[in-house]
Amino acid sequence: MEQLPESVDRDILEHRTFFALKAIREARNCTLHEALDVFVERYEELRRDRPDDFTLPREEYGRGFYS
Repeated sequence: MEQLPESVDRDILEHRTFFALKAIREARNCTLHEALDVFVERYEELRRDRPDDFTLPREEYGRGFYS
């Protein structure tokens, strides 16, 4: 995956979806839909590579976030 700001990983791990999407959009100069695709891809990479760093289980992550 193309380099993203370090803040994106921190935001994903700390369940700050809005801020992660904002940083992705600014870094990639892309639409919200494209940023969501990047977000999901990075989320899955982090879940695979750093599962212990998440503060919420997969079942609860994203609950209450609507785009």
